[in-house]
Amino acid sequence: MITEKVKLNHLHIAPRKVRLIANAIRGLSVNEAEAQLLLRPHRPSLPLLKLLRSAVANAKNNQRVDSEKLVVGSIWVDQGPVFKRFIPRAMGRATPIQKKTSHVTLILKEVAVKATPRFTIAVQKTETVKKEKRAKKTSAPKAEAHKEVKPKEKAGFFRKMFNRKSV
Repeated sequence: MITEKVKLNHLHIAPRKVRLIANAIRGLSVNEAEAQLLLRPHRPSLPLLKLLRSAVANAKNNQRVDSEKLVVGSIWVDQGPVFKRFIPRAMGRATPIQKKTSHVTLILKEVAVKATPRFTIAVQKTETVKKEKRAKKTSAPKAEAHKEVKPKEKAGFFRKMFNRKSV
């Protein structure tokens, strides 16, 4: 049984918040865990997703393991160093602020049976999207040059009544 262990140290999110998301992906296949992290709106989802993808890439590259056989074996979150700051309050007092950090450890395990993926995750590269937008911008003025330009219509009743500025 092959295992891949990865760590994420000094994550600037409190461990209690990270544990909520980490507990949700424990024991899931890599594909399902990735889908869970992509759909969650919580802030720790993105760093945990990057950590999971890094672990999968390491397992593929270093140990030649098929990603469909990998499962999140265990994941745990420890408390990292706490940054101690103070905020001024009334009558010359100061209130302490604790900026907590987390250490996340993820272990992937290989399963003998290949799990059939329930989801297909489509990753769209940003470069192709930008190129498509640029192509649309450059070709759009040429197409519009041949069209007739219509005169603007006068503002209607609602436009006059619900104008932003008062009359």
